[in-house]
Amino acid sequence: MPGPLNGVRVLDLTGVVSGPFATMFLADQGADVVKIEPIGGDITRRSRATIDRAGEFSALFISSNRGKRSLSVDVKSDAGRDILARLVAQADVLVQNFRPGTMERLGLGVDDLRKRHPRLIYVSISGVGDHGPYVKKRVYDPIVQGLSGFADIQSQPVTNRPQMIRTIVCDKTTAVMTAQAVAAALYAREKSGHGDHIQVAMLDVMISYLWPEGMMQYTVVGKEHTATDPNDRPDLVFKTLDGFLTCGTISDSEWQGFCKASGDPELVKDERFATPTARSMNATARINKMQEYIGQRTTAEWLARLDAADVPCAPILRRSEIIENEQVVARGIITEFEQPGVGRVRQPKPAAQFSLNQSAIGGPAPRIGEHSREVLCELGYSDAEIERMIADKAVRVAIVKEHEHA
Repeated sequence: MPGPLNGVRVLDLTGVVSGPFATMFLADQGADVVKIEPIGGDITRRSRATIDRAGEFSALFISSNRGKRSLSVDVKSDAGRDILARLVAQADVLVQNFRPGTMERLGLGVDDLRKRHPRLIYVSISGVGDHGPYVKKRVYDPIVQGLSGFADIQSQPVTNRPQMIRTIVCDKTTAVMTAQAVAAALYAREKSGHGDHIQVAMLDVMISYLWPEGMMQYTVVGKEHTATDPNDRPDLVFKTLDGFLTCGTISDSEWQGFCKASGDPELVKDERFATPTARSMNATARINKMQEYIGQRTTAEWLARLDAADVPCAPILRRSEIIENEQVVARGIITEFEQPGVGRVRQPKPAAQFSLNQSAIGGPAPRIGEHSREVLCELGYSDAEIERMIADKAVRVAIVKEHEHA
């Protein structure tokens, strides 16, 4: 059966990752996502290193834009403006992450479009929102990591030097939040008949994301300086004789299970760790004590002992090990397909699985303008009009060689 968003058309005017990743989730769930690209293509096509001879694909682009259709158009040209106007008239959702004022200059401002198309769900993704002293800043993931507390929570225990998380966590978390908000807006429209304007700022998302456990000492007003920092402790990475593992001992039964696995009958008698409160208050001592025991055996030995004692545990996998991990293989999390011009590629399957309306990868990432002619025909343009726009360089149409589809 088609995905749950089958029949929903999304106009994707986003670049880099936060927007494209969000609309890719919608495509996985069955939406028809039309990606509007400049004549030269999305900037992430050339991010870090291209992986095809034509220079159109990077791994980052494929992993954020699979299953979409590409319309390559000069949005500043008269023809481009007309195309966008026709697309908006047919769209259920428009997603953009331009800098403030850009959409208004293109004649695509939210107030004007929603007045003409009241059912349109208009999504604006930004770095820090639409007002405030930082509104004109150029914002990328590390900027938001710094502003939101994520760099601080990663601080080195000894030097207290902040550290960045080595993945674009802000972009990707914003994408998940955006996709969820679009689904909520579509549901609300079914009841009211009206669309909405959704504004998602990366800074807002990440502060909200961090809050539950990362900002616990700031939750109760007036007691900020008396509460202990729940993150002021070593992380749960334990070195074994031949690798690394992680395990958790939050509940009494889990701690007692660890004590049993350690083989030391005296450990369970240590009053510093006898209750959840005591283990929290003495977290550094507890974690260092656990390391003393864990460092004496191999990873496999410890995992067997901890599993037998019903203690949450897992090996800490290197990225090269993830694909072949037994749980990942059993779940079929990683799938493969042919990416024209590149070859066989791997992608994770959609994480949210539906019993009836199944989500699925809708196909490879598109070439620049691969679907330009197809989309323009759907909008009612004649062959002559399309050829004229191509000649005027208002539109780009991909030339796909037959062997690239073989």
